[in-house]
Amino acid sequence: MVKGLTGLSAFPLTPMNEADIDEAAYRGLIKRLATSGVDSICALGSTGSYPYLTREERARVISLTRESASDIPVLAGIGALRTKDVLLLAEDAQKLGVDGVLLAPVSYQLLTDAEVLGLFKAVDSMLSVPLIVYNNPRTTRFDFSNDLLAEISQLASVRSIKIPAVSLDFSVAQDRITQLRSVIAPDVSIGVSGDASAAIGLTAGCDAWYSVIGGLFPETALAITRAAQGSEPEEALKLSDQLHTLWTLFAQHGALRVVAAAAELLGFAQQNCLPLPLRSLSGEPRNVLQQVLQTLDLQ
Repeated sequence: MVKGLTGLSAFPLTPMNEADIDEAAYRGLIKRLATSGVDSICALGSTGSYPYLTREERARVISLTRESASDIPVLAGIGALRTKDVLLLAEDAQKLGVDGVLLAPVSYQLLTDAEVLGLFKAVDSMLSVPLIVYNNPRTTRFDFSNDLLAEISQLASVRSIKIPAVSLDFSVAQDRITQLRSVIAPDVSIGVSGDASAAIGLTAGCDAWYSVIGGLFPETALAITRAAQGSEPEEALKLSDQLHTLWTLFAQHGALRVVAAAAELLGFAQQNCLPLPLRSLSGEPRNVLQQVLQTLDLQ
């Protein structure tokens, strides 16, 4: 399988305000990831607020990532409403030297299977780097069937599928992954998202963790990933269970808001680091998060 599409893929924030990207803060986050030794860095994922950025801002984020990532593979999100814009973003990303691109079928109107297949075929026809299929039905309202993923996985550039959170019931999660693996191309990796279920996903057969907390706390996420990869499932699950209070905040307020607030509280980003109308945690939830950060040893 392709380097960077297994193990821990860290999804950093894009700290910004309404005037510009906070380049200094962003460089700091990327250098932190590079130093930790994550398996890849995915700029402009959902945690990176890609739908809120202009084409020019996205290109700048990719450039900053590439400049600060050392030899860590760099992936970049290219999702947009219109196919022509996705193609332009894919072209920009390739020119800027990414090692792969991540694509979710972003939509306002609910898309059909035929429309999504057409999107991926159009992108595949002009790519020279690996393509990661991003199934994020909670956001896009489109849920890939196994049959559709099987067809898309045959496209030449498709090398990984990012699936939603798996069940916390190990046998259910394992069945889900086994069923998907049985229909997709054999050289396509399966990556789990939904951080609270990542340890389950990795121990149940996923090849990668596409991680929100990995973008801010890479060593913590790496410990879980390496335990699962090293045939220590009980240790991976134990380490994840220790973050239960953080997972609860994710479920209550959304992972992006929680991680943005954590970055602000820890000095990795300035206050109000999300693009409006998005806002990080405030009031009592922020106080709870501060207590959680003081209790947990997140690195």
